[in-house]
Amino acid sequence: MTTRVWDYLPEYENERAEILDAVETVFGSGQLVLGASVRGFEAEFAAYHGVEHCVSLDNGTNAVRLALQALGVGPGDEVITVSNTAAPTVVAIDAVGAVPVFVDVRRDDFLMDVEQVAAAITPRTRCLLPVHLYGQCVDMAPLERIAAEHGLVILEDCAQAHGARHHGRLAGTMGKAAAFSFYPTKVLGAYGDGGAAVTSDAIVDRNLRRARYYGMDDVYYVVETPGSNSRLDEVHAEILRRKLPRLDDYVARRRAVAERYAEGLADTDLVLPSVAAGNEHVYYVYVVRHPRRDDIIARLKERDIHLNISYPWPVHTMTGFAHLGYERGALPVTEELAGEIFSLPMYPSLSQKVQDEVISTLREVLEML
Repeated sequence: MTTRVWDYLPEYENERAEILDAVETVFGSGQLVLGASVRGFEAEFAAYHGVEHCVSLDNGTNAVRLALQALGVGPGDEVITVSNTAAPTVVAIDAVGAVPVFVDVRRDDFLMDVEQVAAAITPRTRCLLPVHLYGQCVDMAPLERIAAEHGLVILEDCAQAHGARHHGRLAGTMGKAAAFSFYPTKVLGAYGDGGAAVTSDAIVDRNLRRARYYGMDDVYYVVETPGSNSRLDEVHAEILRRKLPRLDDYVARRRAVAERYAEGLADTDLVLPSVAAGNEHVYYVYVVRHPRRDDIIARLKERDIHLNISYPWPVHTMTGFAHLGYERGALPVTEELAGEIFSLPMYPSLSQKVQDEVISTLREVLEML
C-alpha cells in the first residue's frame, strides 16, 4: 500500500455527505458568485478569530499580495521576511513591486529570528511579514515592539497556522492584517484553491474588498482603484463553512499524530520538532531533521512510503530571485536546514496503523545508516 505524506480521501469518506450537501446548497441557491456562502464564511471565520473583518479570496498567494496592497505597501518599499518559506510568500511581495529583505531563522524551531530584524530595517522598510511556519507562531511580542518603534505594519502569513496560538493569541490576530490559504493540504483546506485576509481595520477591509473585485467599490462597473478578480467561489466558501466548526478537532487529531511520532521516534537520532515557548503547535506538517535526509527519503520510497521536503531550496537561492543579490552563505541556518529537513505523513485522518508502519520502517532505515 502506498503511503503518502498527505491524503484527503479518508477525510472525504468521513465527510462526503456534508461536502456534497454543500455543493448542492450552492447550486440550488440561485447565486454562484459572492453570495450567501461567501458572506457566511467571512462572518464565521472573522468570529472564530475575534476580528472585525474577513475578506475571502481565490488563493493564499493573493491573500498576501492584496493584503500588502491594502496596507499601502508598494513599489520600492521593503518587506522583511524569511527565505525558509513557501515561495508564494515572496512571490506576493514581488508582485506589488516591493523588495523582500530576508533575515535568518532559528535553528531549533525554524522560525524567523526576530533578533535579526532591527538590523535589517532601512528607511525604505514598510512592513514586517512573519511566517508562522509548519504550524506554530513566530515570537510576536518583540516583533510588535520593533514595528511600533519604527512605525511599521505587520502582516502575518498564517497559511500554515490555522488555529495555532501564541501565548493564548490566535495566529492572525497579532498584526495589522493576516493572510490565510485554504489550499487542500492546509489545516483548514478547501477542495481546491482558496484564501482569505483578516483585519480589524475598516480601511484595510475596504481596500481588500475593492482590490479583489477589479477595484470596484459599492457601484459595480465603476473602478475606483485598479484591482483584480480574486474572489473565493461560493462552492469552496460553503465547504469551508461546513469544515470550520471541525477546525479545533482537526488540530487535536494532528497533535495526536505528532505525539505518536514523538513517542515512537524519541530514541532515534532524528531531530524532532521543537515547540517554541508560549506556542500551541497545530502541526500543519511534521518536520524532522537528519544529515542523511536524502538517503532516508530514498530508502523509504523503495518501501512505498513517500515523504516530502518543506523546503529544499531557500527562496533567496532560487534563480527567479537572483536579482536580490543574496550569495550562498548569506542565511547560514536557512541553508543548513534546507539540506536536512523533511516531513513525515501528517493529516487528521492518518490511521494509527499507517503511522506505526511509518515509524517502524523509519527506525529500520535509521539503524541501517
